[in-house]
Amino acid sequence: MNFLGTVCAVVVLAVLGQAAVVTENGLPIQWEKAPSELSQLPTVDGVIQVNPWDYLQRMSLYKLLINSTDPYMSSMGPGEKENPLWSLPLQLGWKLKSGRLTDPSPATTSTCGLESSEPVCISPLSWYGCINYYLSVLPFLAAVQTGVVGKGEVQVQVQVPAEMAQDYCSGYTDCSTKHPDAMAKWQTFFQSLQQISESEDTDFNKKDQILGLMWAAEEESLQTAHVACIERQKLYSSPEVRFGVSWISSAAYVAAARFHANIERSEKFMAPLPSRVLQESDSPPNIADLSAEENHTLYVFGWMSSVNQLLGGSLVSLWRSAMCSAQAREKGQALLHDLVLDPKFPGTSLMSILTEMATSC
Repeated sequence: MNFLGTVCAVVVLAVLGQAAVVTENGLPIQWEKAPSELSQLPTVDGVIQVNPWDYLQRMSLYKLLINSTDPYMSSMGPGEKENPLWSLPLQLGWKLKSGRLTDPSPATTSTCGLESSEPVCISPLSWYGCINYYLSVLPFLAAVQTGVVGKGEVQVQVQVPAEMAQDYCSGYTDCSTKHPDAMAKWQTFFQSLQQISESEDTDFNKKDQILGLMWAAEEESLQTAHVACIERQKLYSSPEVRFGVSWISSAAYVAAARFHANIERSEKFMAPLPSRVLQESDSPPNIADLSAEENHTLYVFGWMSSVNQLLGGSLVSLWRSAMCSAQAREKGQALLHDLVLDPKFPGTSLMSILTEMATSC
C-alpha cells in the first residue's frame, strides 16, 4: 500500500469503524458521575486535595476546564459540544474502556484501572495513565493559577502516588519547576482566551488563534510526558509499544492543522482505535478477535509512523510546512474532512496538494 492510499484508508476507517467505545449518552465515559464544582472535591484546611489516580476526580478536572473555558469558545460555533478540549476526556474514557489504565505488569493482581473497580482508579504504572496525567493535571493547575478555574481564589494540592513518585508533581510550583515549558504554554493558552474572545477580530481568526495555542500546549505536554513516562513502556508488549508510539506521533498532523477537536469530530477519529491492550502474539492486520477496522487502523498507524521515521521526519515536516497560515490550515482541515467523509476522494492527489500548499507559503 502506498502512502497516499494508506492515508485515505485510515481516515475513511475513522468514519466506518465503530470498534472503540468513547462515549455514553453522547458524553465521555462516566462524565455525569464526575464532580462538576470545585467544592465537590476533597478539601483539607481550605486547600483542594486532588487525587488524579481516582478516575472520576481526573475526569472532573476536564469538566471544570471545559465549563470554565466555554464562555471564551463562542468562535468555535454554536452548541455545548464545540469546545476543543473535549478530545481529552474522550481519550481518557477510551483508555478506561480498553483496559489501558491498568497496571501492565505481567504478574499483577491489581484490579485498579478496570471499569468494574470501586472506586474506579488509574494505575500509576499505566503508560497511558501517565501520558494523560500531563494532559490533565498540568493544564488544570495552569488554569487555576491564571484564574480561569477558581477565579484566583483557590489553592490546589495534587496527590503523588507511591509508585514512581519522581515522575509526577504535587502542585503548581512543583510542576512549573519540573516541567516549565509545558506549564508555560498552558498558562499562555489560558491567559490569552479572554483577550482573544473579546477582541474585534473575526471568529475565523479567533478560532485559529485559540486552537494554535491549545495545540502548542498539548504537543509540549505530550513531549514532556513521552520522556517522563518512558520507563512504563517496558511493561507492555512490543505491538502495544509500537501502537502507543504511532498514536503519539499522529498528534503532529492534527496539531499542525489546528484541528477543531469537538465531541463529534473526536469520536469519529477515535472510533477505530483498538478496544483492548495488544499482546506479544498480536500481529496486525491479522488479529482474530479485533475488528477489521481495528486491524487496519493498527497497521496503517504503524506504517505511517515507520515511514516517517525512515524518511527522517519528512512526512510530518511537509505537512507542517503546508499549514503555514490560517487560510492554509483551514484548507488542511477541509482536506482532512474530505478524506474522512468522502471515500471517493482521490488520495493520490494528497502529496501534490501538500507540496503546492507548502510552496505557496
